[in-house]
Amino acid sequence: MNDFTKGLLAGIVVLVGYVLYTTNSSKEIDAGYPATEAGAEAFLTEAEKEISDYGLYAAQTFWVQANFMTVDTTALAAKAGQEGTEMAIRLAAGARNFNDANLSDELRRKIDLLRMGLTIPAPDDAEKTAELAKITSGLDATYGTGEYCREDGTCFNDRDLIRIMATSRNPDELLEAWAGWRTISPPMKDDYARMVEIANEGSLELGFADTGVLWRSGYDMPADDFTVEADRIWGQVKPLYDSLHCFVGDKLEAHYGDVATTESGMIPAHLLGNMWAQQWGNIMPLVASEGADPGFDLTKLLEGNGYDAHRMVKAGENFFTGLGFDALPETFWERSLITKPRDRDVQCHASAWDLDSKDDIRIKMCTEVTADDFRTVHHELGHNFYQRAYKEQSPIFQGGANDGFHEAIGDFIALSITPSYLKEIGLLQEEPDASKDIGLLLDQALDKIAFLPFSLVVDKWRWQVFAGDVTPEQYNDAWWNLRHEYQGVTAPIERAATDFDPGAKYHIPGNTPYMRYFLAHILQFQFHQKACEMAGWEGPLHRCSINNNKDVGAALNDMLEMGQSKPWPDALEAFAGTRQMDGSAILAYFAPLKVWLDEQNEGKACGWDAS
Repeated sequence: MNDFTKGLLAGIVVLVGYVLYTTNSSKEIDAGYPATEAGAEAFLTEAEKEISDYGLYAAQTFWVQANFMTVDTTALAAKAGQEGTEMAIRLAAGARNFNDANLSDELRRKIDLLRMGLTIPAPDDAEKTAELAKITSGLDATYGTGEYCREDGTCFNDRDLIRIMATSRNPDELLEAWAGWRTISPPMKDDYARMVEIANEGSLELGFADTGVLWRSGYDMPADDFTVEADRIWGQVKPLYDSLHCFVGDKLEAHYGDVATTESGMIPAHLLGNMWAQQWGNIMPLVASEGADPGFDLTKLLEGNGYDAHRMVKAGENFFTGLGFDALPETFWERSLITKPRDRDVQCHASAWDLDSKDDIRIKMCTEVTADDFRTVHHELGHNFYQRAYKEQSPIFQGGANDGFHEAIGDFIALSITPSYLKEIGLLQEEPDASKDIGLLLDQALDKIAFLPFSLVVDKWRWQVFAGDVTPEQYNDAWWNLRHEYQGVTAPIERAATDFDPGAKYHIPGNTPYMRYFLAHILQFQFHQKACEMAGWEGPLHRCSINNNKDVGAALNDMLEMGQSKPWPDALEAFAGTRQMDGSAILAYFAPLKVWLDEQNEGKACGWDAS
């Protein structure tokens, strides 16, 4: 029951064998361990056993619920989640007793990881702990059951509205969907503010100034230094985003006219093909001009070559065995859910599972024969091979080096799904010439580059809220100020202080930290660049595939085996030869696109006024 998220039930996230949300604990914390190295060793021995014992039971429970969704399995999963919550509270509080102890580096790391295991920590107050549990589950339920209803009684859930945002080209319909979904979040605002107050009390008791500091302290550097580091990396890649923003804004104005035109130069959020304007890939047909044809349709290639879901997963496995990793165990094929059953509802969101912290790894995915799912298969197996690589580590160390590493590994592998790779496995007869690269790169950039500033905004807003720099009356203005500054995206209609637009994004009421996604988008390209360098690749970075390179695989495995046992710079150095996350690999990967975008933008008024 490690690192990768196993379930979202009753406001509970299970991660690294223990849960991140809080309810009242029914078991007394054992305060009998002295604040010494010997005391810490004894405490951690008990903690590791408890995590291991709980992990398999909880993982099996959540697996059954995800694959057999009934009232009973949901109740059992909720019970397992609460038990994990109580364990997390005990372990975090127990670890707090060693805050000032003189410990070895390994013991200190374990203690700190346990201390930081609660995303929304409760204070040592039963009444406030119960209140916090009620609030977090209520926020989750409000989002999960949210609907926008017209006056005629027609109602739309989030999936309905997301589909409209992705496919409609009618600006009135898009505006209705965008504004309609944001009617669900204002009722969350007061509860969210109260949750912040209580969680900050809990964070202070654990030794952190506020909950935002707790979150940022998980990156092996002082919290304030991490804030500076995130901005440094963003500064590296911002010029590429600026070029993409200018190009896309111009294309939208050409299509929508005055609806897409703003005096500030910002893009109205409802026109970018996504409910949150976080990824823009759905508008590729609107912005892809002459010279932006990728030259092949991967979905049609898969269909034409007789691929089914099982064969797609097998292709993903073959990629990893080609790097020198052991084949997936037979239990993977026996126990994974690879296609949607005909006889029952299941949770179809793709995920990778590690049930026993050893070899019982699985995926759960309603796989369809599409280009997106072909890439997703490679991504999810990246989680599985990472999970198996660190299986010999302590349960406390069974996770990514930082929370961006796990997502980055899968995405890094998917970057090798290049025309040369598709030719090697028989899906393409000939690689498209270099003139087709712009289409491939533009398609990737609309998702990966457009996502970067949004992924910063989500947590920057929360850090300000947790620190008290933004009051509840300022929540919505602060949200849009950040989106203006970083994304150059603006609300299509006037927003009021009584609105709570951050709450319309699940990760806010769900209390899921978001920096992991920003870091993953940086690290995947850094890993890819280094791997291609190891492989002796000399062509354009976006054309490189590391398929069948066992030297790269051996170096990758060395990093994966470390899990979370060392600070992430140690893990990064083990593979990439540097201790610093670096956005320059993104610039190298998209270099031909940047040149092309700047040519398209020549003579146009680029940039935006965020004031």
